[in-house]
Amino acid sequence: MTSFPQLPPENVFDWLDTEAEKRANAGLVRQLRPRPAQAEELDLAGNDYLGLARDKRVVGAAAAAAMRWGAGATGSRLVTGSTELHAELEHELARFCGAQAALVFSSGFAANVGAVTALSGAESAIVTDKYIHASLIEGCRLSRADVAAVAHATPSAIQHALSTRRKPRALVVTDSVFSVDGDLAPLGELAQICRASAAALLVDDAHGFGVLGEGGRGAVHAAGLSAAPDVVTTVTLSKSLGAQGGAVLGPRRVIKHLVDTARSFIFDTALAPGSVAAALTALNVLKSEPSLPEKVIDNAGAIAGHLKAAGLRVSLPEAAVISVQAPSADAALAWAQACADQGVRVGCFRPPSVPDGISRLRLTARADLSEADVDRAVKVITATAPRGAAA
Repeated sequence: MTSFPQLPPENVFDWLDTEAEKRANAGLVRQLRPRPAQAEELDLAGNDYLGLARDKRVVGAAAAAAMRWGAGATGSRLVTGSTELHAELEHELARFCGAQAALVFSSGFAANVGAVTALSGAESAIVTDKYIHASLIEGCRLSRADVAAVAHATPSAIQHALSTRRKPRALVVTDSVFSVDGDLAPLGELAQICRASAAALLVDDAHGFGVLGEGGRGAVHAAGLSAAPDVVTTVTLSKSLGAQGGAVLGPRRVIKHLVDTARSFIFDTALAPGSVAAALTALNVLKSEPSLPEKVIDNAGAIAGHLKAAGLRVSLPEAAVISVQAPSADAALAWAQACADQGVRVGCFRPPSVPDGISRLRLTARADLSEADVDRAVKVITATAPRGAAA
C-alpha cells in the first residue's frame, strides 16, 4: 500500500496555488468581468447574432412565461419539467429546420454531451475533427468509445480513421461552423464518407443555425441533410435566438433514444419556461424576418474585409465569427483590454481554448450593427493592434 504524507486541512489544496502560478506564467489567467445591464461598449464578443436578446417581443415573452409558469421548471423533463411550451418549441424547431423531431436541453453544452454519449458507447468508434467544441470533446471523453481526433477540415483523414476502426458502430462528430476561426465544415462530403463507411454524422450547428441556410435554417439544412436518416444536429438557443438552452434534432427514433438514455437530459433540471418562451418567440421573429441572417453575413464580411485591408491576419468569415491573430497570448489579452478601454468589447481566445496554440481576438458580427458600428470597431481594433499583429 502506498503511503502519503499527512497534511493539515489547510494544506490539502496547496497544489492549486502551484497550478495557478503555472497559468499566470503562461499568460492564461481568466477573469470574470461582470457587466452592467446597460453597457456602453459596442459588443463584438457575445453571440447575439440576430440582436434578439433584448428584442422587446422576446423579452416580453420571457417575462410573461415566468409569470404564468414560474421562475424555474421545477424538475427534470421526465418528472415535472416538461411544459406545453417545451413541446411547442420542439415541434417548431423540428419543422423549421426540416427534421423529424427535436429535444430541448438546458444548454447547448448539455445537448452535445447527451447526444455524443447516447449515440456511441463501448461498441462504437468516434471520429472527430480535432477542432470541435469543448462540449463535444467532453462527450467523447465520457462515451467509452474508441475516439480518433483527426486533422482539421481534412475529409480524407476522417475516411481513413473510419476505414481502420476496430468497432462495428461509428459516429463522425464535427462542428458546422468552427467556433475559433468561423470556417465551415464540408458537410456534404462528410456525409458521403459516412455513408460509404456505415457511420452516422453528428453536427453541432450552434454557429450556423440562425445565420446560414434558407432563412437561417442552418448549415445542415443548407447541405440538404436536415431530414437525413443518418444525420443528427445539435443547436444552441443562446446565440441566434438570444435566449438560453440547446436542442438535438434528427430522426424520431434518435430523439426517443435520447429521452431514454441521455444522462444530461434525464438527470438535469429542465430549461426554465421563460427561456423556452424567449427562444420560441425569437424563432417566430426569425421566420417573419428572414433577411436577418443576411445582415449578419454582410456585417461579418465588412468587418473582416476592412481589417484585412489594414494588414491584420484575419479569417475570412463563412458565418458570424471572425478571428484576428495576435503575436502572443499576452499580446492578445492586452489588445482585447485596449479595445475595451476604447469602448469596443471583443473576445480573447488563448490556449488551451485554441487547439492550434495561436492566440486571437475573436469577433462576432450581429444583424443589428450599423455602418457606423462597423467603422468604429475597425478603427479601434486597428489603432490598438500590438507590434507583430500585421500579416
